[in-house]
Amino acid sequence: MLKTILSISGKPGLYKLISQGKNMLIVESINTEKKRFPAYGNEKIISLADIAMYTNDAEVPLYKVLNTIKQKENSQIASIDPKKATPEQLREYLSDVLPDFDRDRVYVTDIKKLISWYNILVSNGITDFVPEENSKDEEKISE
Repeated sequence: MLKTILSISGKPGLYKLISQGKNMLIVESINTEKKRFPAYGNEKIISLADIAMYTNDAEVPLYKVLNTIKQKENSQIASIDPKKATPEQLREYLSDVLPDFDRDRVYVTDIKKLISWYNILVSNGITDFVPEENSKDEEKISE
């Protein structure tokens, strides 16, 4: 599911990939408006499936961090408000979720964005964070 969820630099929120055109993508905002518009190649567009968080040892894929937050929050909206929380509170929250995150390379703005994205996804009913290829492997294991 995260492969089709996109972040576009300069635009707030998250977007779902609808279609591809010549030199552009057709995206739909993930909120109550469901507004569609073109996103062009000159904009920095990244899939959430391609994002990872730095730890002291390696990089942890975003879906694992989102799943950990989901477990911590019982699939509800995050208990911390990223706009009102202090930098110390945000770092403490992330250390509960990802204890060995790299405190030098993960900025407070990254933590705010992570929590905001989690809230957007959960409030719009998107709670399946496992990538498609991993979910098929897990289905085979559980059979």
